[in-house]
Amino acid sequence: MAEKKMVNAITSMDEDFAQWYTDIVKKAELIEYTSVKGCMAIRPYGYAIWENIQRILDGMFKETGHENVCMPMFIPESLLEKEKDHVEGFAPECAWVTLGGSEKLEEKLCVRPTSETLFCEHYSNIVHSYRDLPKLYNQWVNVVRWEKTTRPFLRSREFLWQEGHTIHATAEEAIEETERMLNIYARFCEECLAMPVIKGKKTESDKFAGAVSTYAIEALMHDGKALQAGTSHYFGDGFAKAFDIQYANKDNQLVYPHQTSWGVTTRLIGAIIMTHGDDSGLALPPAVAPIQAVIIPVAQHKEGVLEKAAELRDRLKKAGLRVKLDDSENSPGWKFAEYEMKGVPIRIEIGPKDIENDQCVIVTRHNGEKSFIKLEELEKAAEEKLQAVHDGLYQKALENRERRTYSCTSLDEINKALEEKGDGFIKAMWCGEEACEDEVKAKTGVGSRCIPFDQENLSDVCVCCGKPAKCMVYWGKAY
Repeated sequence: MAEKKMVNAITSMDEDFAQWYTDIVKKAELIEYTSVKGCMAIRPYGYAIWENIQRILDGMFKETGHENVCMPMFIPESLLEKEKDHVEGFAPECAWVTLGGSEKLEEKLCVRPTSETLFCEHYSNIVHSYRDLPKLYNQWVNVVRWEKTTRPFLRSREFLWQEGHTIHATAEEAIEETERMLNIYARFCEECLAMPVIKGKKTESDKFAGAVSTYAIEALMHDGKALQAGTSHYFGDGFAKAFDIQYANKDNQLVYPHQTSWGVTTRLIGAIIMTHGDDSGLALPPAVAPIQAVIIPVAQHKEGVLEKAAELRDRLKKAGLRVKLDDSENSPGWKFAEYEMKGVPIRIEIGPKDIENDQCVIVTRHNGEKSFIKLEELEKAAEEKLQAVHDGLYQKALENRERRTYSCTSLDEINKALEEKGDGFIKAMWCGEEACEDEVKAKTGVGSRCIPFDQENLSDVCVCCGKPAKCMVYWGKAY
C-alpha cells in the first residue's frame, strides 16, 4: 500500500505572511471554505481549540458570579433603533430577514450583530427593585456582521463569541465590572494563550457604538500588526434611558441602572496562529491545544512497541493530559511533520532501543528540543515540558513585541521607524483631539490602538500638532 505523501510545505511567513496564514488554517484542518461567501466551516480540530477557550473562560466567568443565558437570534428593527448611536454604528453591517416562509414580514428582523438591545428589553421586564440587581449574564452564541473583506477567524460574516451583559445599581459597580472583565481577558490571554497584551482605553472615535467608554486588550502579531483580542464596554445609563429601564432604590425612588457588555470571539484562534505559528505550522499553547501530547511509535512493527506506546498513552491520560497515539501506517517522519504542523506542544517517541533503555524521547514544539526521559518519570516530565512550551511561546511573543515597539516624538520619526524596522507598536504622545488622531493615520498609516493604563511621558507635546499632550497612545496597523 502506497504511503501518503509527506505534509505539504507551508509558504514561508517572511515570503508572504497572508498566504502563510491561509496555508496554516487549511493544512492544519482548522477551517474549510463554504458556498456562503465570507462564512467558514470550522472543522473538528479548529472547533476543539474553541471548545477549550470556551471551557476555560466559562469557568472564569462563573467564578466571578456570572450566569449563562440565551437570547433570540433576531432583533426587530424598532427595537434596534431605540438607541441612536448604537444603531448607527451597526447599520452598515446588519443582515436583515424580510420574509417568513413565503410571507413578507410586517416588520423586518435583524440577524443579531450583537445583543445589547435584546438584553435591554429583557431587563426592562425583569428589573424593578434594587433587590433585582445586579444581573451578571453571559451568552455563547453566533453573530452576523456583513463584512466586505473577510479572512478566516479574523473577520468573517458569521462568527462565534461570548457576549457578557450586566446591569448594576451604580456607575461605580458597572465601571468595576468593566475593568474586572478586561483583567480576566488579559489574564486568560497571558496565562492560557501565552499571548502578552496591552490593556487600555479606546479613544472616543474608536469606542463601541453607544458606549460611554470602551476598554481593550491589544496584542502584536508576528508580522508587527496589532490585533484587538477582547473588549469591555461601560454604557452608563444611556441604554437604560433609551429602553426605559428603571428600578426602585432603597429610598423607593425610581432611578436608572448602569450597564456593561464585554466579549471575545473566534478571532482569538487567528491571534494564536499569528502570534505563535512558524514556517512548520501551528504552535499551540498547551492550555487550549486539542492534543497536548502525541505519541509516535518508532519501528512499530517490532514486538512490544505498540503495546508500550499504548501503556504510555494510558498513563498520560490518567494524569489528565489530552493525548493521541498515532499508530497509523505512515512513517515516523511523516507523523513528525504532521503534528508539528498541527502545533501539538510535545511529541513523545518510543522505539525498541528506548524500551531497552527504559526511556522515551520528548520533543517540545516551540524549539524542537529533544530530551531523553526515564519512563518512570514520564508524567512529571510531560507536565514540566508543557509548562516549558507555554513559557517559551510567551517569551518569544514578548520579545517580538518589545523588538517591534518604537517610541516616537514626531510623524517623521514614526515613518522612519516603520520604514527601517517594519510594522509594530508605536508609542507616541497625543493631545486628545480627533483631528490629530486622523492626521496621524493619514500621514503614517498607523491608527490609535489604545490609551494604555500604564502611561509613560515621552514628551510634553502631541506627536502631530505640537500642542500640550494629554496622554501616551499605542498606535499601529491592525487586523
